[in-house]
Amino acid sequence: MEPHRPQHGQHDQHGQHGLTLVEAAVVLAIVAITTTSAAPGFQRLIDRYRLDAAATQFAADLQLARNESIARNRVVRLSWHAASACYLLHTGPAEACGCDADGQAHCTPGSTPIRSVAWGSGARVSLQSNTASIAFDPLHGTATPTATWRIALGDGRAIHHVINVMGRVRSCSPLAGVAGYHPC
Repeated sequence: MEPHRPQHGQHDQHGQHGLTLVEAAVVLAIVAITTTSAAPGFQRLIDRYRLDAAATQFAADLQLARNESIARNRVVRLSWHAASACYLLHTGPAEACGCDADGQAHCTPGSTPIRSVAWGSGARVSLQSNTASIAFDPLHGTATPTATWRIALGDGRAIHHVINVMGRVRSCSPLAGVAGYHPC
């Protein structure tokens, strides 16, 4: 008995394995189009997480400044240095401490740096405030002056931290621009 051979015009069901060059090109084109169209959405999502992380860290540092002032029984300040894109927690007068270009804190004698945070160009977030420094009183836990600190992305999405005289922080987003935050 002879094995079955396909006749002219019939195809062997087991003869072809793999993809043709045209099929592979079509699959690569579909993958490239899908990836290209999804990339801006991924970048927006990554930026949203960067903004949220920076805002959360800043709010925690505001609370740390308040707690440190009570624990040390000294005025503790949170000061912003725009030139070096750095903020720091420290004791002493507002002008007593600053940040180097690399974000390291330096203070005059009698003042103590507690924590410094530098936001370099890779951070993609910026910090603005209506004051350069806020002081937390150790006796009452109050903040002077009251302030609004704005952490923003280049596309306009922002989170505001509003510090009242009692040293409490309220976080919000202008026009509900960031999900999970109340509108300001």
